[in-house]
Amino acid sequence: MIHCPLCGVVPVPEEDLPVILPTHYQLKDPRSPLLDDPEFTQVACPQCGAAARRETDTMDTFVESSWYYARFACPDAGQMLDQRAADWLPVDQYVGGVEHAVLHLLYARFFNRLLRDVGLLPADGAHDEPFRHLLTQGMVLKDGSKMSKSKGNTVDPQGLIDRYGADTARLFILFAAPPEQHLEWSDSAVEGAYRFLNRFWRLVHEYGATPPALPAELSAEAVDLRRAVHQCIDRVSRNMDGRYHFNVAIAAIMELTNSLMKVPADAPADLRAVLGEGLRALTLLLAPFAPHIAEVLWQKLGQSGVISHASWPVADAGALRCDTVTLVIQINGKLRERMDFPADADHASVEQTVLADSAMQRHLEGKTVRKVIIVPGRLVNVVAG
Repeated sequence: MIHCPLCGVVPVPEEDLPVILPTHYQLKDPRSPLLDDPEFTQVACPQCGAAARRETDTMDTFVESSWYYARFACPDAGQMLDQRAADWLPVDQYVGGVEHAVLHLLYARFFNRLLRDVGLLPADGAHDEPFRHLLTQGMVLKDGSKMSKSKGNTVDPQGLIDRYGADTARLFILFAAPPEQHLEWSDSAVEGAYRFLNRFWRLVHEYGATPPALPAELSAEAVDLRRAVHQCIDRVSRNMDGRYHFNVAIAAIMELTNSLMKVPADAPADLRAVLGEGLRALTLLLAPFAPHIAEVLWQKLGQSGVISHASWPVADAGALRCDTVTLVIQINGKLRERMDFPADADHASVEQTVLADSAMQRHLEGKTVRKVIIVPGRLVNVVAG
């Protein structure tokens, strides 16, 4: 395009296409060298012949943003890409905003295949796509509208950090919604995250750093609490590894914290030992979300080294094992009772026990049992009419 002071924006005549860009420049700064080259910029208007200016914005921004991930693998390469791009790509996990889910990612796929077709990436099938996994983040909303400077409805995170600390800000944002959904900003929810971190801080400081050793034999109460600890480890790990359900993981951490807070200061040694195990596990589980407070509490618990170098906790299969299971008992889909059964009970014995229960017999009085549906580990539904 050519900018004429008389005719306005005028296209370059078809017979003059393509416009070949100069190649003799030495790039010294981010400014386009075309701007300082009068031989390129100063031309005659194709329509009126007046002195005009050639357009210097020759490359759309999507060009740079469509292959940057490949250049990151070899930033000092003397050419566009080198073997390191082939070694590192494709990207294992791409995290991007929902507003980029169409154009930017479409261009990235287009460019990646172009790089493959011209030999800059291997044509081996493994490099056909730029990213192995995609997580599309939702937007942050305030009063139902997307936060934006133009609307004047943004929240300055610095004010939040100054008042509550960076850990509270991180915890709230990750807990407020699944990452793929929009997050509705709530000042009261921020305060809730702050109160939780304070509760956990107090719990660790009240416990101290000299835990009793975990005995070989545990009371029934200690067994139940240790099961809850390792169920939390399992739940947090499953919801972080590949699923990115950070809100569910944080909810599990909060739930176990509430259980550990019920252990009295004068509890038996085995219960105090399980409490210590639970606090160490919770501190490790909390570290990705609230790293600063987790680091301080890790030291308070008498642990050596920085917490980021510590191993991620692993759920003990033995601790997860349960001799009994509580099943929800329904009649025609409506909750009636909850009953405990041996974990290895077969369907026939479960059905027999449910139908023989006096409370269930009262619920079924005057009705004919037509079918008993058992969902293992969850519920029993008696179909009656």
